[in-house]
Formats: sequence, structure tokens, C-alpha cells
Amino acid sequence: MQSKERGAAVLRPESEEHLAEIVRGANGPLSVRGGATRHTPRPGEALTTVGMTGITLYEPGALTIVARAGTPMAEVQAALAAEGQRLPFEPMDHRNLLGTDGVPTIGGAVAMNVSGPRRVQVGACRDSLIGVRFVDGEGTVIKNGGRVMKNVTGYDLVKLMAGARGALGILSEVSFKILPAAATEATLRLTGLDVAQAVRAMAAGLSSPFEVTAAAHDPATTQTWMRIEGLDGSVAYRTKELSRVLAPFGTVDRLDPDASATVWRAVRDAQAMQGTGDVWRLSVRPSHAADIVARAGAEASLLDWGGGLIWLRLPTGTDLRDRLGPFAGHATRVRGAPDPQPEDAALAALTSGIRARFDPKGLFRSTHHQTAGA
Repeated sequence: MQSKERGAAVLRPESEEHLAEIVRGANGPLSVRGGATRHTPRPGEALTTVGMTGITLYEPGALTIVARAGTPMAEVQAALAAEGQRLPFEPMDHRNLLGTDGVPTIGGAVAMNVSGPRRVQVGACRDSLIGVRFVDGEGTVIKNGGRVMKNVTGYDLVKLMAGARGALGILSEVSFKILPAAATEATLRLTGLDVAQAVRAMAAGLSSPFEVTAAAHDPATTQTWMRIEGLDGSVAYRTKELSRVLAPFGTVDRLDPDASATVWRAVRDAQAMQGTGDVWRLSVRPSHAADIVARAGAEASLLDWGGGLIWLRLPTGTDLRDRLGPFAGHATRVRGAPDPQPEDAALAALTSGIRARFDPKGLFRSTHHQTAGA
């Protein structure tokens, strides 16, 4: 089946079998996307997975859910919420940041390995992912834990597919372990800290025994936030104790649950990056965050994961790497001109070998967007 996208035909398989048939018959690159909320158009015939939808298995008692890759994220979250459960990794919605109007899909979250503020406690998307089904570059359906093919023996398919951005195959179904939703949440706020002070405060909170599930800092407002979730009584006790840990850094106040949810939705979706210009996403050591923010001279910045994730907004076309010079970490321009960077020679040899096994005809290479390292 084909649909129309701004006048152009888009391949829209309705089933895994149809998807495999399309890939087997492809004679050139495929530009693959899910709900197109994060997609950058690439050379090749357009293909969307949004026709492959539906939750195929949900066992609340076993804390397991399985869904086809094109299933809207909202549908998955609604089904979980009805049973008092949630996806652990707090998936980001990129639409506001990237100015897109598609529908976030569960397969897109896996392809990008998205992870929100809760990553400091539960990890990224790949840490909750327990199974995948996908179609490789030869049109073969491969599933985790099922048929073992010679060319995939020894690979952890779940870890490979999470974050591969479609470079190894097209996801058709994904499986997750899930968690009970928190009964309540509370956020403690410090105001007036600079970035270095905020990083030290967040480190103190995250290293405490009080199970902080998010820690972020907005340099523009000088506000630093730390979140605690759980049962009402536990949250009350832990916020009281965490307040004592944070007291040496300044006056601590507590946000109510609604205000807390608003703060973390804004952090999750990088709302501080609103405005014109390029947006960069950096993964660094928290202890280096203050120096990097200072050297970047950004128009806007935001720290998440206790300082391990930095968002920066810079004037269009700014060479961030030239400003920063060498640093331990990775930088990706997520809004602005495409910015592929050469990989380390050893890493390039490893990744090219893996791609050759899964995509020998090079059908998916147009969908791959390298992470820029520095």
C-alpha cells in the first residue's frame, strides 16, 4: 500500500509480511521513518511504519507489553495508564523541539533509544527493551530469541537495534518490561545556583539513599530540580530527608505534584531550547558540565541527568566543536544542518562490518545519521 506525503508516494506496509516483501523487492535506498517526529528526509524511496499498529500482547501481571512498531506512543501509554503502569524510560516528544507534526511511535522510540529524565534511575529505552522483530536488508524477518541465523549469531539484537536509527533493519514489533506508575511525585527546588554549584548539588542528591529519579538544572532561571516518586508516605519521608542533604546548597522548597509534572515534562522535551538557531545535544561527564557550558557560550542551555546530558542552543551555523575544542563526550546537532562526522577508524571498521551483515545491499544507509563525537 502507498500513501501520499506532500505530493510524494510513500510506501506504507500494513503487516510484517508486506514489509519484508517490499524490502526484498527494493532496488535502491529506502528512507525509513515511523511517525516522522524525528525524521530527516534522506535519499531513497520513502517508507513509513505507521501502518503496522496495535498492541499484540499486554500482561499487566507479568509487567510486559508487546506492540507493533507503528503503534502511536499515546496508545501504548494510555493502555498502561489504565492499569496503573508506565514505560520506565519517560520517552521524549521531539515535536516542539524539531517543529514536526507527526505522531510519535513506539518503534521510533526504540530506533532512537530515547530516554527522559528518569534515565538516572532506570536507564534508557534499550534497558527496558526485552525483544524485537525486524526486517533486515535482505527482506528476512528476524526476531530476538527466535530463529538464529548464521549472520546474526553472537549479536545482542535488542542492544543493536535500540539506537541504530534504522541503519540495520526496519523494526516491526517491540517488547518491553514495564513498571507500576508512581502514586505521587514531588520535586525539590534550589534557586540561585550557578552550573558548577548545581552539578555538585545534583551529585549529592543522586548519591543519597533517597532514590532521586531525576535531576536537572536550568541556567537561565538558576533553578535546580530533583524528583522523588513512589507511595505517598515514602515520598513524604524521602523529600524531608533529601531536603536536609540539599540544605548546604541553599534554600530548598517543594513543588506540588502538578507543578512537578510540568517541570519534568518541560525538561523531558527540552522546552528551554525554544527559539531560533541550532540545537545540540551533548553527553558528557557531569563533572565536566560547567566547563563545557561556559566554553560553549550558548544562547540557551539545559542540564539533565545530573549534568550528564547538556542541551545547547546556538546561532545557526555555529561550529560548536571549534568553540569547545577536544572534550570527553559526544555531541550531536539535533536541529540544524545535517552534521555527519567521521568515526574513529576502529569503530568505523566494526560498525561497517555489522551493517554489511544486516544490510548487504545498503538499503538503509540513507537513514543512518551518525552521532558526532568530539
